[in-house]
Amino acid sequence: MNESGEQLQAGPPAPPPWFHATETAATATEISEFAGVPEEIADFVADEWGGHIPPCPHLFWHPLRGFAWLFRTAFGIVTLIFLLAIIAAIPVVNFLALGYLLEVEGRVARSGRLRDAFPLLNIAPRIGTIVIGVWVWIFPLCLLADYASDARLIDPGSPLTLTLRWLTLVLPVLIAAHISLAIARGGGFWCFFRPIKNVRDFIARMRAGTFWRDANARVASFVSRMRPGYLFSLGLRGFTAVAVWLMLPTLLFAAANKTEGGPILVTVFGGLCLTVIFGWIPFLQAHFAAENRFRAIFELGRVRELFRRAPFSWLADVIVVFVFALPLFLLKVRLLPQDAMWFLTLVFIVTIYPAKVVTGWAYHRALTKQKRAWFVWRLLCRILIFLLLAFYTFILFFTQFIDHLGKLALFEHHAFQLPGPFTFLL
Repeated sequence: MNESGEQLQAGPPAPPPWFHATETAATATEISEFAGVPEEIADFVADEWGGHIPPCPHLFWHPLRGFAWLFRTAFGIVTLIFLLAIIAAIPVVNFLALGYLLEVEGRVARSGRLRDAFPLLNIAPRIGTIVIGVWVWIFPLCLLADYASDARLIDPGSPLTLTLRWLTLVLPVLIAAHISLAIARGGGFWCFFRPIKNVRDFIARMRAGTFWRDANARVASFVSRMRPGYLFSLGLRGFTAVAVWLMLPTLLFAAANKTEGGPILVTVFGGLCLTVIFGWIPFLQAHFAAENRFRAIFELGRVRELFRRAPFSWLADVIVVFVFALPLFLLKVRLLPQDAMWFLTLVFIVTIYPAKVVTGWAYHRALTKQKRAWFVWRLLCRILIFLLLAFYTFILFFTQFIDHLGKLALFEHHAFQLPGPFTFLL
């Protein structure tokens, strides 16, 4: 029953409790027909989740508003990329980064619009503002701690050493309280530079008895709009589905320890299997992300039909995905320390993000085509795709000899699975 008491027809299962009522991106919509031009699937694009980039004001008639829009959008995109890089460097939590990339791919695959490629963009500037505001206060505190440590080594009993020690005990408490009050006020940029107003606002709301209620509501609303549970589920399911496709061929591909005998034949067979699977796995994953169904990634027949409708889009996407994946192997010749892993994952995100967008665009373009392409064009694209992927697989085999992880590097497949080296945890 809806709010007006009308009986609703049977449909997909209701979203989880933490999911906002207007957000229906987690609801699966099965694409069952390819004959006509499909209607745009708008249910998945929720404005409150930041699915749309707001229109840019006219730069001639409203220059200040236009440049403010450009700055805010660029700042939001940079914030998203850095946030994904940090998340991708954390074990288990990195499934959130994969889920976000799959959500990007699914949104573009459903709508075909570039502006849908930036979920969370509406709240990303606030995240970046909070990070900058916290860093502005934490960085001087770190410098003060270093000075106090040096003073204790040079002259432990001097008045300056005692003063610095006292400051290192008191200032962290005051700064922590200030940061907490600034975030409780909304986390705006100027909230971090107006401590007196933060205190006054805290006192006024404590007297009114609304501080804890309002702060809890704001934090809960902010977290729910990020939808961590949905992204983690999407990333975990996407990782598992791709692993089902790639695990056995990769095991065969990694069988050879020398260049003669039976193992090399097994490796060659595994390489041929990987070459064929590499040709379909980006679009199977896009099909899964677009429909949000685990079984969708195994519906090879539907994806093959889509290929017949837009083979050149398929070819362009294969080039982008695998060319962008090659440089990532060079970055893993020697892994960085765990606390610096975010820099490596930053490069991963910067290269994988556009590949996901292009894959979603190619999928949507094929979905909107009414007729199959000419057989000759399809055959030509199949041959070119196979040759390109055979060359990629050939290069992939030799990465085990330069990678810090050896044969384990063959199992990462960062273009489709976790956006970063995950086997360094083993």
